[in-house]
Amino acid sequence: TAPLPRRIADFQEVLGEPTVALGKLRHLCFSGIPFDGGLRCLCWKILLNYLPLEKALWSSLLKKQRDLYSQFLKEMIIQPGIAKANLGVSREDVTLEDHPLNPNPDSRWNTYFKDNEVLLQIDKDVRRLYPDMAFFQRPTDYPCLLILDPQNEFETLRKRVEQTTLKSQTVARNRSGVTNVSSPLKTTPNSLSEYEVLPNGCEAHWEVVERILFIYAKLNPGIAYVQGMNEIVGPLYYTFATDPNSEWKEHAEADTFFCFTNLMAEIRDNFIKSLDDSQCGITYKMEKVYSTLKEKDVELYLKLQEQNIKPQFFAFRWLTLLLSQEFLLPDVIRIWDSLFADDKRFDFLLLVCCAMLTLIRDQLLEGDFTLNMRLLQDYPISDVHLILKKAKELQDSK
Repeated sequence: TAPLPRRIADFQEVLGEPTVALGKLRHLCFSGIPFDGGLRCLCWKILLNYLPLEKALWSSLLKKQRDLYSQFLKEMIIQPGIAKANLGVSREDVTLEDHPLNPNPDSRWNTYFKDNEVLLQIDKDVRRLYPDMAFFQRPTDYPCLLILDPQNEFETLRKRVEQTTLKSQTVARNRSGVTNVSSPLKTTPNSLSEYEVLPNGCEAHWEVVERILFIYAKLNPGIAYVQGMNEIVGPLYYTFATDPNSEWKEHAEADTFFCFTNLMAEIRDNFIKSLDDSQCGITYKMEKVYSTLKEKDVELYLKLQEQNIKPQFFAFRWLTLLLSQEFLLPDVIRIWDSLFADDKRFDFLLLVCCAMLTLIRDQLLEGDFTLNMRLLQDYPISDVHLILKKAKELQDSK
């Protein structure tokens, strides 16, 4: 790759055109996007179809989407019965119309309690996002004023969780298993009390992620929230919230929400159980990892077959979570540069998984079942450049 100043100049040139040449941009991003000058945030927004290729449309589109997001917050986070007059919503006499014991399924309170079940699951997952990094526990410079405004008595989602003593059984019923096989990399604090509680008026970054996932679940009831989505939204939010350009950084929440929604539209089939055996489902993709491996390295393929190591034992998590659990966050972000730049959308991910297998082939060929399972569930190579280079070689050798 070219030296950094040269690469930055290449990006600036492509992004400087009135209409961004998508092919050129993909080609540049595939080899990794420099962090400098907020290039990555901008490129990801284009690659995830949030920003159009015509630059002239950017500012009006961003304004429209960010206003829409504020609208979602007003409609979905603000509680039944305490909508304030100054939001343009008059406070009706809620006791006649709707009250917490109203059995009517359309009751706002009924929805509120249902939402709390989803919220508890999200809360459990986002509080332990990247525990080895302080970032998600730190306060954001741009808390959501709409919700934290002392004029409005809205409870934040965090308070709502603290006040909700719903039985944890409701959580256990939901589909779990995506990240249950937690990797040894990620140690989790034992209890919520180990987290510093931020003073009122402050919000930690994980709370912002919680809100994004909650709004997503409300708007997409067909899939709602599935464990593991927190691992997809985390790297996106982190990238946008650390943008060196403060005017982009300020809108990290809304921008992340829309990019996450677009990304989920492409990968949500991995999270939907009923699609598992269809062409777009996760089972099909896992099989594809093995059939590609068989083409590229039949000896290794046969060894894994013989030991009855099925792709669902490890490739399920690799594919569903776009490798976000296998590597440290900066490395995940680098892998995602290549994945988002892939015009065949995530075909390259299958090759990355294959590369990961072939790079540890000697250990796998020598190891027994237990040893190999340990290798695959706690992947030993941390140099992602080596992995991406190998995956590219596999792609070129087709």
